[in-house]
Amino acid sequence: MAYIKAETVLPDEVIKIIQKYIDGECLYIPRKDGEKKSWGEKNGTRRSLKERNRCIFNKYSNGYSVSKLSEEYYLSEKSIRRIISSEKYN
Repeated sequence: MAYIKAETVLPDEVIKIIQKYIDGECLYIPRKDGEKKSWGEKNGTRRSLKERNRCIFNKYSNGYSVSKLSEEYYLSEKSIRRIISSEKYN
């Protein structure tokens, strides 16, 4: 999440009101209800992990061993098994 200078988006009157409560500190303003994005949606992390997991499952289905996949993806064998199991039912 990037910071935005209040002076660039808020009117002076609003800034003065906020300064009465919190002067010079960082303030988090949450999104409106219904506008929230789920984890990894904004930066594409969720999509890339889904693709990686699909690749792992496909390789496993084509004969790769769990230990080989563990080495290739730098994940524990337990994580590889969890991914394979979850992809089986998707």
